[in-house]
Amino acid sequence: MPAEKKDEGSVYNRIPMLRAERGVSRRDLATALGVHYQTIGYLERGEYRPSLHLALRIAAYFEVPVEVVFSLNPFPRIGSSS
Repeated sequence: MPAEKKDEGSVYNRIPMLRAERGVSRRDLATALGVHYQTIGYLERGEYRPSLHLALRIAAYFEVPVEVVFSLNPFPRIGSSS
């Protein structure tokens, strides 16, 4: 019997980290992507799963591969080991 997946519908993201690194506000990112600024907040909190089109546009905005921004598994915490 296969193990059950936790949070099967969850999509994890690094949008807050990428925004902070680049000094981009939610509103600025939303404007660049043509979405409402609250959409960025919903994405960051995991309350909304982006369409493939939006996910690719977010990755392109930050000039990184989409898997750097989004994952089906939680990202490891930075600086949480050693």
